[in-house]
Amino acid sequence: MLTNKTHSSGLSDIETFVCVVQTGSFTAAAEKLNTSKSVISKYITRLEDRLGVKLLTRTTRRLTLTEIGQTFYDGVSIGIDEIEKAEEAVSYLQANPRGTLKINAPLSFGALYIAPILGEFQALYPEVNVDLRFDDKEVDMVKEGLDLTIRITEQLDGNLIARKIAPCHHAIVAAPSYKKFHGQPKSPEDLMNHNVITYQYQHSRWEWELTATNKQTKRVRVHGDIQMNNSLAIREAVLAGAGIARMPTFSVGEDIKTGRLIQLLPKYRLLELSIYCVFPDRSHMPPKLRAFIDFMVDRIQDHPPWDNF
Repeated sequence: MLTNKTHSSGLSDIETFVCVVQTGSFTAAAEKLNTSKSVISKYITRLEDRLGVKLLTRTTRRLTLTEIGQTFYDGVSIGIDEIEKAEEAVSYLQANPRGTLKINAPLSFGALYIAPILGEFQALYPEVNVDLRFDDKEVDMVKEGLDLTIRITEQLDGNLIARKIAPCHHAIVAAPSYKKFHGQPKSPEDLMNHNVITYQYQHSRWEWELTATNKQTKRVRVHGDIQMNNSLAIREAVLAGAGIARMPTFSVGEDIKTGRLIQLLPKYRLLELSIYCVFPDRSHMPPKLRAFIDFMVDRIQDHPPWDNF
């Protein structure tokens, strides 16, 4: 059954016809749709003229469907019912966080800081199902049908809609076993004498920029015989003493804190990126998406726990 809201959002000839049949008269349909009887008549006449058939037989006492009108009504009323069901479903989904939330994240950040908090998120929002996928490369959100992607970068494309959830600092690290056999760099220039494990998707992976406390910046060419496309794998290699690496602190902060890794050249500031939640559209944001973004920001904020070392 049509509602006033449906009518006010755009009254169509077919919707008017269905309402007239369901209410039994032009007068009742006009009251239902909050309009005048003459407007109802106008819409029905226009529909009949467009179809080139008579849909209703009108007398002063009765309103009846013609044979063609009955066939037409049987067909379109099903469609109207389905539209109304779809509108109700959308309204239901928009009222509270629910449905499937499809997220893409870099493997290291996703495994360390998204996967462990999903239980807490779903306890807050039990009607949200999470489909979390990992990919260190940038993905096409629209093509992949994603609601959200986590990107760690220096600067986003201006066309993207995003919310920053945390800074992403970096540290140069090595295992105690590496230091024992190879020593450790005392200055940025010393890095050229060490085996560096690099991250394939990182810009300037072979040229590191280090800024001293006096804001003097040095650029150093590094080299090494190992490169990988995942931070967690690089971390394992560094822990095993295979070389040194410039790592995001979210992946090695706890290792530095516990002594499993040593921070090298700690007085120098390194690559500084940001962690963003990127989503397709700011308008009509589904509650499930807004809830997750707010949840992430609340959990991490501007002082992420992984930098407490």
